Amino acid sequence: MQIHQIRNATLIITYNQKKFLIDPWLMPKDYMAGFDVGMNPNVRQPRVELPISIEEITNVDAVILTHFHPDHWDDIAAKSLSKNIPIFVQSQSDFDMIKHYGFTNITIIKDKTEFSGVSLYKTGGQHGKREIIKPLCQQINMPYDAMGVVFKAATEKTLYLAGDTIWCEEVKEALDTYSPQIIIVNACGAMLQNGEKIIMDAQDVKKISSYAPSSTIIASHMDTVSHLTVTRQDIKDMKLNNVLVPNDNEILNF
Repeated sequence: MQIHQIRNATLIITYNQKKFLIDPWLMPKDYMAGFDVGMNPNVRQPRVELPISIEEITNVDAVILTHFHPDHWDDIAAKSLSKNIPIFVQSQSDFDMIKHYGFTNITIIKDKTEFSGVSLYKTGGQHGKREIIKPLCQQINMPYDAMGVVFKAATEKTLYLAGDTIWCEEVKEALDTYSPQIIIVNACGAMLQNGEKIIMDAQDVKKISSYAPSSTIIASHMDTVSHLTVTRQDIKDMKLNNVLVPNDNEILNF
């Protein structure tokens, strides 16, 4: 297994010798405005450039889109990816959005699906406290849900990509069910102007580190979006023995 941190939540995961591109957000630095409902709305994003070429990033076997939000998918990804590349999504709504871009090989992960010897299991989460954030998403016509994905193969350690979620019962359930040795969490503490975080912050990373002490935890989705409240250095400063904080373009091998 190889985990290549590209930028933000964009990763290339090589698993059972197949390359999966996660949440391709490929626009150049400062391309879009900050989110009006988020912290730091005047900060343009992405805050940093891609560390490698789009051609290198899109040279993969499949794509996993955890959810259709504008910091996880963009028009540049839509133009750069082959229209027949396998794409895995969480819902009919996301299926329809990706199909609208002309893609022809889209699969909804309902519970479990198979791809080239890899089992992919859909897991739940909370993209911010459900009772608070879901109604806000509905008001601005933005989907709330974001899936996580567990990767399993006979030749590999079990990998859990938690996706955009806070620490919650659904994350605990995934840990208890699958006992992953490797866990990727989105951990920049992205926050709305009402003070509600919508993905994990440093304290959530500490909680998952404590709950899964024998697992290796990787902090992703760092130092890129406008509404972040936690930096890579904040995570490193906690000195958690089982937490890794890769830089953009860093490759981790397991």
